[in-house]
This record gives sequence, structure tokens and C-alpha cells, in this order.
Amino acid sequence: MASFRAFLNSPVGPKTTHFWGPVANWGFVVAGLVDMNKPPEMISGNMTGAMCIYSALFMRFAWMVQPRNYLLLACHASNETVQLYQLSRWAKGQGYLSSETQKKEKASSE
Repeated sequence: MASFRAFLNSPVGPKTTHFWGPVANWGFVVAGLVDMNKPPEMISGNMTGAMCIYSALFMRFAWMVQPRNYLLLACHASNETVQLYQLSRWAKGQGYLSSETQKKEKASSE
């Protein structure tokens, strides 16, 4: 009981924004995971790129803020991973990441 009370009253406990901000941000990660089932044509490259930059900036913030917010860092590291995967799906769908062999095959079939 004493350890729970210590967590409850800690500087990163559930009485602070250091706790509830990251909890709310896990919604971005869940949304990205759900979007993995959608076709790449539905992915917005601009929005996905913006989410990558956003998560990278907030990972640094979570590391630099005192007390360090490991929950926020984990949340944004997870979101960065999901968004980079989505960005790679978008880039492949747009033809940016196709190999030279695939480009030659495509050109010869046209």
C-alpha cells in the first residue's frame, strides 16, 4: 500500500500531466496500428511525415524534462516506429522505394 501511495503522489504519478499526457498519446500509436490494415493509397505522406517529426521532437522533450518522463518517451518511441513503417508503406505505394530492377520491369511492360 505504501508503494502505491508513493506512486500516486510522485512527480510523474496519476495526479500530474506527466502521467495523463502520455496515456492520451497512446491513442496515436493505436491509430497507427489500426491503419496498418488499410491500403497504402489511403496514407497521407504529409501527415505521416509530420507525425514522425512530432514524435522525434517529443522523445527529446521527454528525455530532457525533469523529472524524466519515461512513459512519454516510450509512447513517442512506439509512435515513431509505427509512423516510420507507415511512411515506408506510403513511399513504396508511390514508387519511391522500388528497386532499379522493378523500375526496369515496369518500364519494359509499358
